[in-house]
Amino acid sequence: MAKNTANSPASGTNVRDRILATASELFYRRGVRAVGVDLVVEKSGVAKTSLYRHFGTKDDLIAAFLKREDLDFWNTWDRVREQHPEDAPAELDAHFEWIGERVGRDNYRGCPQINTAAEFPEADHPARKVAEAHMRELRRRLKTIAEGLAVAAPDRLAGQLTVLINGAFVSMQVFERGEATSLLRDAAHALIAASRS
Repeated sequence: MAKNTANSPASGTNVRDRILATASELFYRRGVRAVGVDLVVEKSGVAKTSLYRHFGTKDDLIAAFLKREDLDFWNTWDRVREQHPEDAPAELDAHFEWIGERVGRDNYRGCPQINTAAEFPEADHPARKVAEAHMRELRRRLKTIAEGLAVAAPDRLAGQLTVLINGAFVSMQVFERGEATSLLRDAAHALIAASRS
């Protein structure tokens, strides 16, 4: 006799994960405003009541999508950072390596946080708050690296590097195949040299 798992906590987690995975793919490919709850329900194969049980509103689902993307981004960042302890130049170059690879993918459609923030001008929208927190964290982490580079103004360099990285996230159409990493590194090295002069 098959075990009934319909109401178990694990099945609830699986339903939530399926909804979030489906919504994340749709939101990233089509944009969050273009994707309705009905499409998420249809593609995930769950009841609409299940979606609203796990995510009270579409805005909550959008915020969960961005938090999921945020977690993926920072997990990659942390893995790279751990490979270069106490070596800020090597760490920064390694970050540009994976970021350059990411923006060079054929299926790359831009940074989900930037894309979503552009769709929601309201400062108090939950998705915009997640996106802004992501950008502040990026600058904070870059400032930590900049402090290890012995530059005169680490916060200013961190701001410049943030602009550089975010520029790469929205410029994937202008890159020739395979050049994003070298462009990022060259620009960063020029900024670092200028910060030291």
